[in-house]
Amino acid sequence: MTLFYSALFAVAVGLILTGAKAGISRYAEHMIRSEMTASAKVFDRVAAMRYAQLGDASTVLAADFGFRSAVATDDAPTIGSALESLRSRLNLDQAFFVGVDGTIVGYRGALSAGDANDLLEALEDGRTRGVLRIGTRQFNAAASAVKAPVTIGWVVFGNALDAGEMARLAKLSSIDLAPRIVPATTLTAAQRSGIATEQVVGGTRMLVQASPIASFRAGEPQMLLLQHSVTRALADYRPMLWLLLGCGIVGVGLAGAGSFLLARRITRPIIALKAAARSAAKGDYTQVEVTTRDEIGALAASFNRMVEDIGARERQITHMALHDGLTGLANRVLLREYLGTALARDGTARRQALFCLDLDQFKVVNDTLGHPTGDALLCDTARRLTDFAGEGFVARLGGDEFALVLFEDHRTFDRMAHELIRVVAEPCIVNGHRIVPGTSVGIAILGEDGSDPVTLAKNADLALYRAKHDGRGGYRFFEAAMDAEARKRRQMELDLHDAIAEGQLSLMFQPLFDLAETRISAFEALLRWNHPTRGMVSPVDFIPLAEDTGLIVPIGEWVIREACRTARNWPDDVRIAVNVSPVQFRNPGLSAVILQALSESGLPPQRLELEITESLFIDNPESTLASLHSLRALGVRVALDDFGTGYSSLSYLRAFPFDKIKIDRSFIIDLLNGGGGATAIIKSITTLAEALGMETTAEGVENSDQLDILREQGCSHIQGYYFSKPISNTEVHRMLNTTQDDFARLRA
Repeated sequence: MTLFYSALFAVAVGLILTGAKAGISRYAEHMIRSEMTASAKVFDRVAAMRYAQLGDASTVLAADFGFRSAVATDDAPTIGSALESLRSRLNLDQAFFVGVDGTIVGYRGALSAGDANDLLEALEDGRTRGVLRIGTRQFNAAASAVKAPVTIGWVVFGNALDAGEMARLAKLSSIDLAPRIVPATTLTAAQRSGIATEQVVGGTRMLVQASPIASFRAGEPQMLLLQHSVTRALADYRPMLWLLLGCGIVGVGLAGAGSFLLARRITRPIIALKAAARSAAKGDYTQVEVTTRDEIGALAASFNRMVEDIGARERQITHMALHDGLTGLANRVLLREYLGTALARDGTARRQALFCLDLDQFKVVNDTLGHPTGDALLCDTARRLTDFAGEGFVARLGGDEFALVLFEDHRTFDRMAHELIRVVAEPCIVNGHRIVPGTSVGIAILGEDGSDPVTLAKNADLALYRAKHDGRGGYRFFEAAMDAEARKRRQMELDLHDAIAEGQLSLMFQPLFDLAETRISAFEALLRWNHPTRGMVSPVDFIPLAEDTGLIVPIGEWVIREACRTARNWPDDVRIAVNVSPVQFRNPGLSAVILQALSESGLPPQRLELEITESLFIDNPESTLASLHSLRALGVRVALDDFGTGYSSLSYLRAFPFDKIKIDRSFIIDLLNGGGGATAIIKSITTLAEALGMETTAEGVENSDQLDILREQGCSHIQGYYFSKPISNTEVHRMLNTTQDDFARLRA
């Protein structure tokens, strides 16, 4: 009987060991599957975050005006420099530009023609995120279109998916899942289904799970492959099984009740772990109570640590998705959520307003003092805004743009705006540099100026644009007319793009008369826009818009080419004068445009006269003088337009020998209004010009009385309706064939 019960209990112990082993095996597999599922989600979120970071960086660069200008003018060195700077600052493996014609600038390494064509096709198909294979290397890549306004290329940022990157991904999981990026075609149909499958490799049981990831190439789908050895996982439980076997042998004589209690003691924590694993898979990171110090207790403690780590990583990912990495402020996404909540809140007795602001001349700080100083200034500004806001909400929208949501208290929104501008404008010491920042503010009232976050933010931006347009250091509240004006401005901008492409622009010419020689000495080229539906659009309306949007650069290039081409058919003693916008003047390609226009037309350089305004000397007179000397080296003439109306300084007249000074028409109008002030000013200008060896031209001459005074005060040339209004090229030839007798009324 003893042997029978011994054998019976031995069988029972054997069955218990077998059941425990099977349960542990199922639990281990379930834990691995759960970890694979959780890790795949974490990897997806990390990948999404990295794609977002790459995408944001590429979008900022693609939207940068200087970069777009460089792309539009095929300025490869500037493009490469901008890409390399951003690549180094963001610690990227690749940062390059792909043109719509397949030109690639900035790629580090060799790029085959096949890979380049495949990449261009993917970008043209609208693919902007995913795994990019180039040769044998793979990259996490994001792309943003460069538009001006149509797509003229793409900025592509990428980080290599090498062994180091895979190792960093592997650390996000509590177990070694050996993540790899593999082509989907190398996997079986079962593996491509995304369900964890078991396979035997070299006698080792392996759990394998694959999940799809974004790929740049439509014909090369990629998958994230996770795998873990079940055999190795179960090996950790062998000591426990041996312990159970020993206890079974020692306790073979114990009663069935003892065996039952022992079984319960073993299975209870496993059930708890299983339930906790299911909760963790659903996002509920509950802890398992550790009541023992044996292997089960150690497993529970490890499980708790794993759950805590996963929860901490998810909280960190969530925080990074909703906050700015530099200043720690809320980002645009969190601001939108906050505005949505504030707008949905009913019955609030206190009004709220959205204040949008950016720093004036922030780009100058970055360009002159470096990006580290610029970043430090942004952090200091964030601290000031946080202190100023109190219980309000502060966010950084990107670049030097910030937003505040403030309650109306004992201060009105007007007073808040005044104080906000004052707080930001207080001098500060940043990285050893004394900086006096400035700001402009746009304000939109919650509920009154927008019932949803998108509309509210758009209206605050419109108010900010108006504040900057009216003059830096001010603020404006949103008005309904701003929205209509913005739509009208946007439509005119689109129409201006079409005007360039469809040949709606033309030139008129107004003659300049030499009083001493009694002849026409030059014609000034004046731009006209004949809109197909609006008719003639005034330059006062579209020239400022072209300067704000950068379209003045291609328009100005066309004007120079067309003016040179037209003037080539005029007599050799007749020059052509072309106005050069400050924006166009600061473009580094201006000299090349002029040289090419002269070369193509065959016009001698001395017959081209460029007219610039005094405003160019305000920001950087040294750079302006250097550019003027480079233009003079080409042989062209340079005239100072609208003299006396800007921030004049006689020092630059001494520093650069202008060929001509054009007296602004406001002085000419005042000649007949009584008093000698205008006459004295004109006399001073002509005397100064004569002493410096410069010609003078009076603009806006409309009658003979004005002409007599100007001739008496020594003015050498006149221009205005008294002599001729702007005329077409056909009328220019007719005027040039006019006899000297027709100019008798202009003689002394």
